[in-house]
Amino acid sequence: MSMAKSMENLSGRSGHLTAEQSATLEQLKNILAAEEGGKYYNQELHSDHQLLRFLRARKFDIPASKKMWIDCQIWRKEFGADDILETFEFPEYMQAMKFYPRFYHQTDKIGRPVYIESLGALDLQKLMSSTTEERMQRNHVHEYERLIRYRLAACALKAGRHLEQSLVILDLKGIALSTFSSVYGIVKSVTAIAQDYYPEMLGKMFVINAPMLFTGVWSLVKPLLDEATVNKINILGSNYADKLLECVDADKLPAFFGGKCKCAGGCENSDIGPWCDGSVEGYPKEEFERQAVKYGALDVYRHVKK
Repeated sequence: MSMAKSMENLSGRSGHLTAEQSATLEQLKNILAAEEGGKYYNQELHSDHQLLRFLRARKFDIPASKKMWIDCQIWRKEFGADDILETFEFPEYMQAMKFYPRFYHQTDKIGRPVYIESLGALDLQKLMSSTTEERMQRNHVHEYERLIRYRLAACALKAGRHLEQSLVILDLKGIALSTFSSVYGIVKSVTAIAQDYYPEMLGKMFVINAPMLFTGVWSLVKPLLDEATVNKINILGSNYADKLLECVDADKLPAFFGGKCKCAGGCENSDIGPWCDGSVEGYPKEEFERQAVKYGALDVYRHVKK
């Protein structure tokens, strides 16, 4: 079995559909194309890959998938998701990164971008003094759109195949369970956005440095997630390195997580991967690095060899 097949569940994806699933996909496309004159579906803009994510999220139930898709299209228009990369300004970029550390760093063994979030280092009081929950929500959507249109696009070109998911490492080191109730609001809002409007984009998640009493917190979070998502989440304590290294090569995993990577200036500040390291022709792209350059004073070509 290839590494890609062993780390990914390809069931229900383009090229791996049963005859029944293929028929369901075509039926959904026809239904959406006829809905209000094609108001919510454009075959030139919406790929089968996109539709299949919604179908998988609703177990190929056509009425449920149709509702989820249309609700998403309505939300995108109301929220402004289609042009958020061009319109959203986030001058509090540096403060938000300082008080809520989260970043992308390299790819896993099958080419998916690795997203790392240090929830244990979140200082909610200071974060909310520099921004608002609504603006953090918009930033979250901005980063989802950037993931799809920029990071995943570059990773797919490098891997030579379609990619639509990422590997997530959620670090709870330093988290105080007594303060989790205050963090719960942000976790709940971003989880709702992910599940309702960006389904089936989580490939695998490792929750590391989980304290012994985390089971109580997990019982609060678990109901927010669908069954398929729960099955992708691995809760680990402090002995997590071997598990991470099963999915991420040592030279791509930060040394502070048991790997060998020690980026100049810190892995948490590098944002390195196929989207900006010069390994994919046409990347990096300045329009997708706008926020980091404008408000983070980063060089778009920082990782490209001169």
